[in-house]
Amino acid sequence: QVQLVESGGGSVQAGGSLRLSCAASDYTYNTKCIGWFRQVPGKEREGVGGIYTSSGMTYYADSAKGRFTISQDKAKNMVYLQMNSLKPEDTAMYYCAARITGLCAGLDFDYWGQGTQVTVSS
Repeated sequence: QVQLVESGGGSVQAGGSLRLSCAASDYTYNTKCIGWFRQVPGKEREGVGGIYTSSGMTYYADSAKGRFTISQDKAKNMVYLQMNSLKPEDTAMYYCAARITGLCAGLDFDYWGQGTQVTVSS
């Protein structure tokens, strides 16, 4: 079982930056990828992007391309989401999740963290 804990959320003005962290227990050996997702109350959860843990290859949703960067530190069992040029529409609860096998796409991930809130004011 993979345990995930997000941190780093907070409030920031539009144009600012935040770095979210995802502490993932033993993820290097047990997971295929770690994904980042976000959700606004009343709306469906959506993918932001993710990282294949073996190769370090990353992928991003169109809304994140050019502004967000996902990275990992295997020695620390950490995955990061660097968010720059934040917009009010980025306001959401952000989650990281682990996929053990199968496609690293969609929302069908195996383990989820509790989330960290990001609020971007205009």
